[in-house]
Amino acid sequence: MNMGRSKRAGRKLVQYTPSERPASPQHRPPIAVNSICRRAPFLGAIAVVSLFFSASRLTADESAAPGEPSRPNVLMIAIDDLNDWVEPLGGHPQVQTPAMARLAERGVTFTNAHCQAPLCNPSRTSIMTARRPTSTGIYGLQPWIRNVDELSQLVTMPQYFSANGYKSLVGGKIHHGGNGRRNQPNLEADVWGPPAKVGVRPKQKLIGSTPGGNNPLMDWGTFPHKDEEKGDWAIASWAVDQLSELSKTPDQPFFLAAGFFLPHVPCYVTQKWYDMYPEESLILPPIRDGDRDDTSESSWYIHWYLPEPRTSWLKENNQLKNLTRSYLASISFVDSQVGRILDQLDSTGLADNTIVVMWSDHGYHLGEKAISGKNSLWRHSTRVPLIISVPEGLTDFDVPKAVQCNQPAELLDMYATLAQLTGLPIPDGQEGLSLVPQLVDPATPREKPAICTHNAGNHSVCDTRWRYVVYADGAEELYDTVADPFEYENLLASRENPQSHRNVIKRLAAYLPKEEKPLAPNSKARILEKRKDGFYWEEKKIVPEDKME
Repeated sequence: MNMGRSKRAGRKLVQYTPSERPASPQHRPPIAVNSICRRAPFLGAIAVVSLFFSASRLTADESAAPGEPSRPNVLMIAIDDLNDWVEPLGGHPQVQTPAMARLAERGVTFTNAHCQAPLCNPSRTSIMTARRPTSTGIYGLQPWIRNVDELSQLVTMPQYFSANGYKSLVGGKIHHGGNGRRNQPNLEADVWGPPAKVGVRPKQKLIGSTPGGNNPLMDWGTFPHKDEEKGDWAIASWAVDQLSELSKTPDQPFFLAAGFFLPHVPCYVTQKWYDMYPEESLILPPIRDGDRDDTSESSWYIHWYLPEPRTSWLKENNQLKNLTRSYLASISFVDSQVGRILDQLDSTGLADNTIVVMWSDHGYHLGEKAISGKNSLWRHSTRVPLIISVPEGLTDFDVPKAVQCNQPAELLDMYATLAQLTGLPIPDGQEGLSLVPQLVDPATPREKPAICTHNAGNHSVCDTRWRYVVYADGAEELYDTVADPFEYENLLASRENPQSHRNVIKRLAAYLPKEEKPLAPNSKARILEKRKDGFYWEEKKIVPEDKME
């Protein structure tokens, strides 16, 4: 494995202890922001973040020693609710994602990457802070870290790069919802683009009323409109414009993050994308009737009452094909927007100086395991695209192109990975591992399996062969993902479990969190809590007889 210096002439990273730090800003080394917070524990949250930005921010010239090239740029592309239905992962045999395939040809595709929570806010909080939900107590769609005293000083990825001389730009959905852009957004990023939004909508829902409250987001299909009227088109246009401006200052490194909304529901698409997946030849998801018969009652608790329809409703209302077509079409549309950004990266001449990383916050069920939506601990919710492209000679590491890595990877690994690739110190407190060893040699074993958590006590643990699932009441599942990739057969359903299976469980269970933070203050939405008298979903006690199937 070659992890030596790159071909970049004269590039040498110099790091100092605080006492050795040169006075001249021209020779200032990378800033480890955790030291700032340690030195100012008496300050309030906003004061610390303000200090972090005002006292620690470097200019482009300050981030590299005289005569050295500026640091690599970072382009981050995030996609909401995207499962493994992309060409590089082969999750659906008919999906068409040429732009993602092109990106995969430029880098390394992690085929065994998993989110740390199958829900937007806890997953994105974990990604941006490199902390697990069990370490923050962020399990639901609320709260935002800045509204929790204990978490308010956490330094997110855009902040960290800003503190080390990068220009940080954030557009669309990177944090959940409006988090980051509501209060003092200048402390979170240098430049804010348009927020994530659906864009144009039909006058009324296309599929009619849905169970679980008839949520307006639960809709999909096609109606007369233009691609240019969609929120994701605006995100891509913003990113294209920003790349054009950034190309005018090539010595200023940037961290540009663009987050797309689709294929999150409502999956509205124009007719041309819908027609790419004709109904008569459509391949439906790998749904097995009775697939929950070998899982525990508590497996339903983590998605007890949701607006996403169950598979039974989709079938009864003739919506399974429509949802599948709309989801596939939404993916292909978003892929075209990814392509617009990659085209601009090439045309501006920035591609050779830019690391590109593409990810999804979690997966999505389309009828598998009797549900649609996320909020599960199985493959369809946890397995996500993760592609990292590092141009030849740009960094200190030789990263191959067009290769796949089957080692378990976690989305919170991106923070440490990007820090190491750009020559910055990996901040203290990181719970992810740098994936640089796997980027250099995809066969390099990762030290730990991948863990996903959905509310305290509910976890899945994945290595290169097995998925172990444990629920808060102690119920367990084990799947051989090599022999059974769609996880149909819970190997623990039989009372006669081979000792070899118990040995696998013992090994994987050793990686489960030893301590789990309780719900953070003001936690709301999709919250499951175990209390002395039973389980509570969103503050209402679960009555097993009321289960939605």
